Amino acid sequence: MANPAEKSGNITEGTSFEQALKELETIVRKLESGSGDLEASINDYVRGTDLKEFCQEKLKAARLKVESILKNQEDGQGGLSLQPFDAK
Repeated sequence: MANPAEKSGNITEGTSFEQALKELETIVRKLESGSGDLEASINDYVRGTDLKEFCQEKLKAARLKVESILKNQEDGQGGLSLQPFDAK
């Protein structure tokens, strides 16, 4: 069950990629089925758009982390090490 902040439309910092993706998949199935009234469908579409953007940002941050790890390996630093970075 989603927490109250998520039900109100906010995606909190504590929301994981997996939680957001699961909710997005549920919304997509609901919209594709055509169930629900117009207003609810519009609200679901808006929520889905927010979740999609959230997931894209999480994936972008993960890609940057992997690229940082690979760059460290290529630079001959030996082994894996993470460099701090700001994904924003």
